[in-house]
Amino acid sequence: MQRAARLQNERAFHDRQAQDRARDLANRSLAFSDDEYLSHESWIAPALARLGDVRGRRLLDLGCGHGMAAVVLARRGANVVGLDLSLGYVREAQERARVNGVRIRWLVADAERLPFADNAFDAIWGNAVLHHLDLLVAGRELRRVLAPGGTAVFCEPWGENPLLAWARRRLPYPRKARTADEAPLDRRGLDALRDCFPELQCEGHQLLAMLGRVLGRRSWLSHWDTRLLQWFPVLQHWCRYVVVTARKPVSTEKWQAPQLAEWPIFPH
Repeated sequence: MQRAARLQNERAFHDRQAQDRARDLANRSLAFSDDEYLSHESWIAPALARLGDVRGRRLLDLGCGHGMAAVVLARRGANVVGLDLSLGYVREAQERARVNGVRIRWLVADAERLPFADNAFDAIWGNAVLHHLDLLVAGRELRRVLAPGGTAVFCEPWGENPLLAWARRRLPYPRKARTADEAPLDRRGLDALRDCFPELQCEGHQLLAMLGRVLGRRSWLSHWDTRLLQWFPVLQHWCRYVVVTARKPVSTEKWQAPQLAEWPIFPH
């Protein structure tokens, strides 16, 4: 019953968001360039690059939301399926795909019970979706539907910075609304994913640049982010967002989930 209530609350919250967006978008064109999506947050372009060449590949956009990522990936030649729990968001995504002239299959479904056959996708993309899910359940589903050798890339808010956690609770900033059950991704969530994906990598984004949420975008913040994270990779633990890359082994042999110490969460 707890799970059913969580799903109902999530669906209602995002349907309300989609309804508000529909009013705002009523007199605006849904046409957009790839760069408008790729540049709207600093982690998007490098995260999409981790998918590699998607031409002709079967790709799932998990938690597709407004559908911009799905459109960009379809323009790159992927055979995209967009899935979201919210019917309101799927309707917006469907219209955005039509306006931008790409063909995408859309589904309203639960990410913890994916309606696909085993090995159905060569790649999976998700932006701000994992932290809404029970990763012990969703991780197994993601591994099931991802083909051997396939790659899954997710962009997620990171929850291991205590100062940022305080700011999220206390400070006002744009687009702060969230559901009652969601929480930023943390080490516990990554451990749950690692149980399903032995090859798991995590890369931090926005250290100083997170201040742009309050100060407005400042190019010098991103400039120093790049340098600091190159010089001191350990600072990735303190970033606002992380890009998680999971790969399903080509071999179908049984494997033993690695211990935490064997697989560093962030690159050294």
